[in-house]
Amino acid sequence: MRPVRTVLALGLSVLAAVGGVVAPATAAPPATDSGGRAMTWTLLADGPSGTVQVGGGPLSNPYQGDTATTTALPVLCLRIDGRPVPDGITPGFYAGWARGAVAATYPMRGTRLTSRAVADGVCANTFGQGWRMAEFHDGRYGPDLESSGGWSYWAYGDVPAGTRFWTAIDDQPANPWN
Repeated sequence: MRPVRTVLALGLSVLAAVGGVVAPATAAPPATDSGGRAMTWTLLADGPSGTVQVGGGPLSNPYQGDTATTTALPVLCLRIDGRPVPDGITPGFYAGWARGAVAATYPMRGTRLTSRAVADGVCANTFGQGWRMAEFHDGRYGPDLESSGGWSYWAYGDVPAGTRFWTAIDDQPANPWN
């Protein structure tokens, strides 16, 4: 049996070789971005008449974020234009009606979205006037769509399946700029 010191020294050598041992934090280079996390949504379903349901799904964390902001993802954009609810959709708290259309931008790192105004500008520059970053509470329900829900909503549009989108949330610190 090897002495304990030899085993410990060999173990440290192996850890250092695979990157398990790092220099003290004071010796580390300064970070180039926040390394934070932000909330993302995805396509949940295709609906009637060219509609889609977008929402967080099981991977979303609207309280602390679920995806590193260093990740490049599309921004989910929304243009509210007052469209009525199409037949086949019954808006509710967890799956409201957004009263417009959604679309996704080209992928970009979340660190580039330094404020809500910047994110809204990305949508407007990509799709035109009236477009802005989609928000968690944009789904509406109830008589005359007077109530705001959350977690998902329906809108007209076509967004890619199988990807996540940067999506804003107004009442939690889970945005790329937080």
